Amino acid sequence: MDRPAVIHKTASEWRVAPHWNAYEAQRASFSWDAVRRQLEGLPGGALNIAHEAVDRHARGARRHHPAFVFLGEQWRRDVLTYAELARLTNRFASALTALGIRRGDTLFVLSGRIPELYIAVLGGLKAGVVVSPLFSAFGPEPVATRLTLGAGRVLVTTESLYRRKVEGLRSRLPQLEQVLLVGENGAETSVSGTLDFGRFLASASDVFDTVPTRPEDPSLLHFTSGTTGTPKGAQHVHEAALMHWMTGKYALDLHPADIYWCTADPGWVTGTSYGIIAPLLHGVTSVIDEAEFDAERWYRILQEEGVSVWYTAPTAIRMLMKAGLELARARPCPQLRFIASVGEPLNPEAVWWGLDAFGLPVHDNWWQTETGGIMIANAPAFDIKPGSMGRPLPGVEAALVRRQQDGGVSFIKEPGHEGELALKKGWPSMMRGYLGEAARYRNCFSGEWYLTGDLAKRDEDGYYWFVGRSDDVIKSAGHLIGPFEVESALMEHPAVAEAGVIGKPHETLGELVKAFVSLRHGFEASEALRRDILGHARKRLGAAVAPKELDFLDSLPKTRSGKIMRRLLKARELGLPEGDTSALEQT
Repeated sequence: MDRPAVIHKTASEWRVAPHWNAYEAQRASFSWDAVRRQLEGLPGGALNIAHEAVDRHARGARRHHPAFVFLGEQWRRDVLTYAELARLTNRFASALTALGIRRGDTLFVLSGRIPELYIAVLGGLKAGVVVSPLFSAFGPEPVATRLTLGAGRVLVTTESLYRRKVEGLRSRLPQLEQVLLVGENGAETSVSGTLDFGRFLASASDVFDTVPTRPEDPSLLHFTSGTTGTPKGAQHVHEAALMHWMTGKYALDLHPADIYWCTADPGWVTGTSYGIIAPLLHGVTSVIDEAEFDAERWYRILQEEGVSVWYTAPTAIRMLMKAGLELARARPCPQLRFIASVGEPLNPEAVWWGLDAFGLPVHDNWWQTETGGIMIANAPAFDIKPGSMGRPLPGVEAALVRRQQDGGVSFIKEPGHEGELALKKGWPSMMRGYLGEAARYRNCFSGEWYLTGDLAKRDEDGYYWFVGRSDDVIKSAGHLIGPFEVESALMEHPAVAEAGVIGKPHETLGELVKAFVSLRHGFEASEALRRDILGHARKRLGAAVAPKELDFLDSLPKTRSGKIMRRLLKARELGLPEGDTSALEQT
């Protein structure tokens, strides 16, 4: 059916008066200094994310207010107040310091969405260490790669994940000095070369003086895969708290009485920035679900926990759409007032589905691991153009540009023209570097402008529309997957001579990972070999990253310099024009 191009908003529809209701006026009057004054800070101009997220609430009127409501796979419900969270994170920070882990060292956390993950992340920040959460569905190789690149001195994980993904590779990780294991179902662990997390905490002091980190001190390390080479480690600082506070207020419209649910895993930047930090900065209650996606379970959580603000991903929205409107309507959610989505462009049908299912549209927004926080959004008070990313937030200056051969850029001012999305430097959560790759970091900028690598258009009303990525990174189920990492794992199979990987459009996942391989001499293509190679990749990379489809080719298209032309693989797979093939290797 035909839908209007714009969903118009009126004040009569607001269940709570939004923080941001005058677009141009509030952008014009905005200042980062004013945001800084909303945070407490530490003596001498110090700033620590964990202090702002936990301790300042734990000492005040919200000390007994729930910070987290944890839902276990079997529906066990555990509540941590801000005071209890402060005590447990103090213990973790105390024990970490007793192990000799110091300010600036790197702590990795690899687990499902269990309380220990959140205690470790916040306790690590409190201790001044750099924290890097990892996605628990990664296979052994991606985990080992990130631990090596980040020079992780300490790892918090579960016993089962350790045995499956780390133990066999421990000899390759000489810098990994300490491993803290969470036992299954609360049981203690006694694995050689590790410490039990529960005993570790029980022996530590409840009292800890938060390390007075400076605003520019490193805080979080998030890995994002590129199209070639190893994963990039985007480095963030404690000053990012300003961005998390601002976006929690203006993009997510958090109010003190909200029950908030971010469905993202902390192994990805959304699950850390908006599943941990932003809601805590505003003193609200966050729901954390340990289980994997299940439509009936999600509707039950929304209803029974009284979720009022819900931040999820397009893949999840599409899966709920697939489950049917009847399921949604069987569990009405009268408390729900705002739904937002991030991870990949949200198709217009999904925006409208929110109205059909909940009486609320889904609000898309845009940002990257590198930006550290939401940059462009459809905020609750303003009209929505379904399919649009929205408009820049306060404190964010965006533009469309074309790169020039001399390294400069030209600006596209007329609406409707495609260009690369660029952001003017100055927002607090901007990454401060790629770990160990200074040149790669410098290449992301042209003067005062960060070049995002995303192509977009801007309409006459200032709304931005995503066009595509200027590289080959695959977005599948909200995860960023670098083709090179997948190709490298495929080529470890004894039958594979070459591998090329693309993202193939998929109704539910956004994109699925498809591989093309050529075989070594002596091997012949067969269904059994296809299954064996896919199984190998799944074991090495984990189900979320491994290819779902695989085709055999006699040879892969390559440039004369030997680079596999993934663009050509994708064009041929989808029946699209091949474009310029002048650089194609002649065979």
